[in-house]
Amino acid sequence: MEMNDDFDLDGVLKDIDAAPASPAAETVPARPARDMSQFLRKIPVTLTLEVGSADISLADLVNIDQGSVLELDKLAGEPLDIKVNGSVIGRAEVVVAGENYGLRVVELDDLDLDALTP
Repeated sequence: MEMNDDFDLDGVLKDIDAAPASPAAETVPARPARDMSQFLRKIPVTLTLEVGSADISLADLVNIDQGSVLELDKLAGEPLDIKVNGSVIGRAEVVVAGENYGLRVVELDDLDLDALTP
């Protein structure tokens, strides 16, 4: 069972057994729909900028030493992947923001919130 199977988008528990409602239950006023957008905005996510990756053997891995250089699968100057919780949401380039690295978004996909949940 998926984590969200028992909940609708308003965060209200669904009636799992789907038993017919009794006449007394029909007279109870329904709760107003909740606006979850403010709540969802507060959920922390991890944003990363992926420079690239390399597939290497374990034998090569144990031979890595200080000063070793590994070639990655991205071309120099190519936009890097922006990831949220491991899902690619766009492309960016590295910039310096004050004393830290930053990113300048060059392409942003439509955010699919379902893809961002584990």
